[in-house]
Amino acid sequence: MTRSNDFTSIDRRQLLASGTAAAAIATGFAGTASAQASRTGVDLSTWTPQYIASLAGTAEYDTAAECYRVVPRDYRGRVTYWYSAPTQASPQIEHDMDKAFFEAFAAAYPNITVVKQGLNYNDMLDKLRTTTMGRAAPMVARLPILWGVEFAAKGYLREFGPADVGYAPDEFWPGALKSVMWKGKSYGVPTNNETMALIWNASIFRDAGLNPDAPPATWDDLVQYSKQIKERTGKNGYGMVARVNAGNTPFRFMPQLWAYGGGALDEAEANPDYKRIFINNAGSRAALQASVDMYVRDKSVPTSALTNTQNENQDPFLAGQLAMMIAHPSEYAFMLDRARKATGRDKETAEAVVASMRYGFVPQGPARRAIVFGGSNAHVFAPNVVEGGLDVNAAKALITFMTGPEWSTKMAWVSSNPGNIRGFRTKWMKQRLDEIKFLDVTTSMLPYGIPFPVLPQSAEIMNIIVPNMMQNALTQKMTVQQATDDAARKIKDVLGDL
Repeated sequence: MTRSNDFTSIDRRQLLASGTAAAAIATGFAGTASAQASRTGVDLSTWTPQYIASLAGTAEYDTAAECYRVVPRDYRGRVTYWYSAPTQASPQIEHDMDKAFFEAFAAAYPNITVVKQGLNYNDMLDKLRTTTMGRAAPMVARLPILWGVEFAAKGYLREFGPADVGYAPDEFWPGALKSVMWKGKSYGVPTNNETMALIWNASIFRDAGLNPDAPPATWDDLVQYSKQIKERTGKNGYGMVARVNAGNTPFRFMPQLWAYGGGALDEAEANPDYKRIFINNAGSRAALQASVDMYVRDKSVPTSALTNTQNENQDPFLAGQLAMMIAHPSEYAFMLDRARKATGRDKETAEAVVASMRYGFVPQGPARRAIVFGGSNAHVFAPNVVEGGLDVNAAKALITFMTGPEWSTKMAWVSSNPGNIRGFRTKWMKQRLDEIKFLDVTTSMLPYGIPFPVLPQSAEIMNIIVPNMMQNALTQKMTVQQATDDAARKIKDVLGDL
């Protein structure tokens, strides 16, 4: 398997020395690692590319048998299920795995009918808000990690956790379990965990006079690299994303904010209480200024960044017109798939870009290296908001199936990591590591992952307030200080008396 040259060893000593949230995670693992490893065969306090590779293919699991301990095979029922389905932009393997999942579930539970609805990511949240208010919610939904707490706080979710589907809490990352908690109670089960990495085009680096195999080590370096690339090649250096009400924006800007010592609240600190507003501290202002420098001063990022999602970065990158972006390992599969389908000169260009793709760690900042601890969770809606009532056992069967080691691995095939950490030991994880170039880089970013604030207001803060802050500064409608102060006031108003 091809590996990046950018690895730095990730071990507990490094994490502790960093003084970051990742250090706190590592410290927390120390007391429980032995018991957890004994149960799962996975020690999260030892998380290097080499360790990840050593786990893969070391265990076999019987998915059906694990499910039947929770819900018997002959159970008759019906479950309604909403999720963010693969789109036209998704690699073919995602479509294949999506189809295979429902076929496998039907074989395991032939008497349970699944009525599924695949929704667009940007439409799903508003539709769920409407349907829950109208008592027409699905029984089960697989939601991005940021969304569930809003519905839990409103009383729209049923208390539900790993124990309800036969799994122990230590089969999941602590950060993932944190994301399903509200006021000390669990309201979901993690399905997958995602962290991203920095992707760059080595050929553009070379043309710009940069080391093609060495990504920017710090965010300050990234700003300089982007500037140098623009000046020497005329191409955009960094694929900035700043669209309002699109999840791509906070997933790419918050790691920069955290790296400089900022945050929306205190979510990047070792022991956050989500009561302290950090959006207008010195670190947040430094991070926003770095973005302004790239967009306004250097003009080294796409002018369309104000309306771009990550999808709008893909074509320029594949055409060799964009040098760097933050994304999932699925970008490699996407680029490879697109290159295969291209023709003529476009095919030649695309193949050259794919050959020049490199992955490395997201840059660090003065305070830390950070990435969003993302992913999705499976939730069960409360009976009083579900259209037609709730079939608890049918819901349990579906969630048990999707959150076990097999399907939490397969359904995260190109874009994420298994929510159930036993998935790292499966033959499918080994196959993924063998087939998906750079997967080990993004997986190795997990200890640096920081969850968004586990608050019902997080979606508003991350998808609206933070992007609006960026837009105010990037368009020069406000200074950096004015934009961050404005965001702080809005966050305070949104939080109210919390």
